[in-house]
Amino acid sequence: MSIISSDISSTNQIHSACPHDCPDTCAMLSTVQDGKVVKVAGNPKHLLTAGVLCTKVSRYPERLYHKDRLLRPLRRVGPKGSGQFEAVSWDEALTVITSKLGTIASEDPRAILPYSYAGTMGKVQGDCMSDRFFHRLGASQLEKTICSSAGKEGLHYTLGASVGMPVETFAHSKLILIWGSNPVTSSIHFWRLAQQAKREGAKLVCIDPRRTETAEKCHEHLAPKPGTDAALALGLMHELVRLKALDEDYIREHTLGWPALKERVMTWTAERAAEICGLETTQIRSLAKDYASIRPASIRTNYGIQRCFGAANTVRALACLPALTGAWRELGGGLLLSSGSMTKARTEYLSRPDLLELGLGGRSPRSINMSTIGSALLRETSIDFGPKIKALVVYNANPVSVAPDSAKVVAGFSREDLFTVVLEHFQTDTADYADWILPATMQMEHWDIHGSYGHTDIILNKPAVKPPGECKPNSEIFRLLAKGMKYKEPCFQESDEELCQQAYDPELVSWKELEKQGFTSYPVEAIPFAFGKFPTPSGLCEFYSERLAQQGKDPLPNYLPNVHQPNKSYPLQMISPPARNFLNSSFANIESLQAREGSPLVEMNIEDAKKRNIQEGMLVEVYNELGSYRVRARIGHQARPGVVIVLGLWWRKHSFDGKGANELIAETLTDLGKAPAFYDCSVDVRIIND
Repeated sequence: MSIISSDISSTNQIHSACPHDCPDTCAMLSTVQDGKVVKVAGNPKHLLTAGVLCTKVSRYPERLYHKDRLLRPLRRVGPKGSGQFEAVSWDEALTVITSKLGTIASEDPRAILPYSYAGTMGKVQGDCMSDRFFHRLGASQLEKTICSSAGKEGLHYTLGASVGMPVETFAHSKLILIWGSNPVTSSIHFWRLAQQAKREGAKLVCIDPRRTETAEKCHEHLAPKPGTDAALALGLMHELVRLKALDEDYIREHTLGWPALKERVMTWTAERAAEICGLETTQIRSLAKDYASIRPASIRTNYGIQRCFGAANTVRALACLPALTGAWRELGGGLLLSSGSMTKARTEYLSRPDLLELGLGGRSPRSINMSTIGSALLRETSIDFGPKIKALVVYNANPVSVAPDSAKVVAGFSREDLFTVVLEHFQTDTADYADWILPATMQMEHWDIHGSYGHTDIILNKPAVKPPGECKPNSEIFRLLAKGMKYKEPCFQESDEELCQQAYDPELVSWKELEKQGFTSYPVEAIPFAFGKFPTPSGLCEFYSERLAQQGKDPLPNYLPNVHQPNKSYPLQMISPPARNFLNSSFANIESLQAREGSPLVEMNIEDAKKRNIQEGMLVEVYNELGSYRVRARIGHQARPGVVIVLGLWWRKHSFDGKGANELIAETLTDLGKAPAFYDCSVDVRIIND
């Protein structure tokens, strides 16, 4: 089976796609000379990418040819967590792995758990052949909740799906609320659109507990306390009613449940919302006046707003705002959190859930939440849980760094009776705990195809160079595992190029156009909900959700306080957004990017630092009842009083004390979506005296 194109010459430009967990999903060009990628650049013909890449991805060759790149299969020879391995052949690795998985599966395949997320966002190298393999095996299924599931649930019960404004229409907005997002560092192509709108007279307002790089460049910044965004949204609704700024016709024709929501909204005065949010009443009234009077008005939010307990309710509240004012009627009006449902891949073809019927013993698989993997790995067999997890296959993920309550995660991964296989590029914190490590290809070394959760184009990724050493694509590794398990189904023989060709409906996505220019547009409407037609059961924007009511849940959006409120022992709220030069735990081992970040940091407000005699640059310890994490102090006004910001996500092995920020995060799950409440955390900070 051919893995790379045969037309790669000594000097060439190959169409690529950025594979990382970012809403921009850039179309790229990889320049190849003599079989090596020497440069990556944004594709100038792709309107959104416009020839520009972020600092991280523009350094992709540094990652591709990193001295620590894994090139051969490895077998553990030391204690778990020691990082001691020896190189072995693929034949030996595959023989042992498939034998062990087969033995466990013969007893109960549910004792095997795949663990993956967004190490690549590609349809082929993400979850395609791997899904087919684990469905055929009958393994437990993973609830993929670590990032976006709460926000998706909020959209699902209000707008009907992950839908919203096409991102390019923000250029037409006259008011943009950038709510819980820092696009200067995390979505630079949206930021370019916002700047275009700004040059044409738009007002930009940033709503974020941290004074981010984006907040510095907006006309106004509101810094609510973490987890209080729903209260702010309800306060804005109250003001819209008071100002008589509602679009009564749009509400009557295209929404459901306004009388019930209005009754709740009338209890949310600006004074009440301001007290909860830690804002001035005048700030809420001024923002409401702008939202009522400046048209078209848009909201660009991101997953920062759904990192607290009341996450889905927060998204529900924000998603109600454009319908109340009729902002959906206009080009440049509305809201965008995720465009994920606006383009539709052929998911069932890619993952083949029908293979479950062939799983050993015909057992129905159980689901295990990836956000509570620490507890799951430490649980024994029980009636409600099922069999103890005996084998774990990790790919496209680094849970020892990323999952909440990381001390518990480490304890789970340290089990000597847990058989762990990790597919990776580098020896990450998670790979240190593997029994076997299988070397995977990177983006320039395999076929893939990408949608996006921030725009509606489809991007093709062609292999630009041959894989180094003995690296293999994720898809090929799972083909080989399927072969070792003696699975005969034809679906395990499909090539990566064939999978790319079949990933989308050919009537909607032109393969010819993808091959020619590396990208193509998925057909969407510029003003999607001008006449309602929301993808909800009612076809309306559902302020009141009958589906939630039938589940015994509150059918109306509400403010739900954080579970871990500041207290006498831990008086500071902690949030942990990504450092500018890292993307989750990706890029955290790239030396040039580490140098730009300096060291693990906590941002503290001047007042909070003064109370603790903490000065700039001191080594301090952030701690709570779960554990502690040592970082350098950065003192200033980035954090509002009462809030500290730990920038992540450094690998544990690169930190001062072999720990990470998630040492302090409980396994608390959100109101809907079973997502981790990363920003629902109370801590204190003290000086390190040793």
